[in-house]
Amino acid sequence: MRIGAALAGIALLLPSAGHAWGYYAHGITGEIAQANIRPETRAKLDRLFAAEPLIGTPDCPLGNLVEAATWPDCIRREGWRWGYTSAWHYQTEPVTEDYDVRKNCSGGNCVSAQIERNFRILADESLPANVRLQALAFVVHFTGDIHMPLHSGDLDDRGGNDREAAYGIAPGLNLHWIWDGPLAERAITSARPSLVRRYTAAERAELAGGTPADWGRESWETARDFVYPNAFGRSPLDGPLPDETVLTQQAIEAAIPVSERHVTQAGLRIAELLDRAMEPGPLPEPARD
Repeated sequence: MRIGAALAGIALLLPSAGHAWGYYAHGITGEIAQANIRPETRAKLDRLFAAEPLIGTPDCPLGNLVEAATWPDCIRREGWRWGYTSAWHYQTEPVTEDYDVRKNCSGGNCVSAQIERNFRILADESLPANVRLQALAFVVHFTGDIHMPLHSGDLDDRGGNDREAAYGIAPGLNLHWIWDGPLAERAITSARPSLVRRYTAAERAELAGGTPADWGRESWETARDFVYPNAFGRSPLDGPLPDETVLTQQAIEAAIPVSERHVTQAGLRIAELLDRAMEPGPLPEPARD
């Protein structure tokens, strides 16, 4: 059954507007989080993972943090059951206007709001384990999504999905998919030291912290100030961009450390969220009206 799910995951790496950061990059954020959570957090999460059979998604396993990181993309194949979650994976904003975390988030249907909502559910020990486990998967996955810069990219091109781009010698892709897949994978595999490790307190202080609203703004600024200028040779603030481009080797090399940093931040911030959610004490107050 899990082999079948893995094969389905490979199929989902093909270009698609609907799947975020690829299964590989999301899985790496789960591994980073696993390496950096507290032992007591890990023990509490293991008790939640025991509720996996109650989730009712046998083709989309949810038995550890790596599977949690990819589960929200896997279940979207069953649109009749999970289609309502599609808008939760992103929050595109006009890059030529001021950033507003509440813009394009009607009814909380955007990635920043759903991190907050599911964090609140996960932290509530009075709720059934399967309800909290589902929320855990959404927290882990959406924290990854909000760190992929084009999930906060330009509203007008659907975060780069509508801009055709060639990646080296590979034509016919789009800018969003390049940042989702091959660019993130190259950043991860070329990182020295490996991104999956225990980070020092100083490294966590530099790379982690902040709120979902902060993370969305960071990604939006990265899209505006780096991703689009890197791909097209000029800023979207200077006027409309072409509908297609070619990422040169120089542009790809410049983008690798940016992608690497965002993947690392996602993993460390997932770990922080999970540690906070598993702490005893009062439940977090809602951050939105």
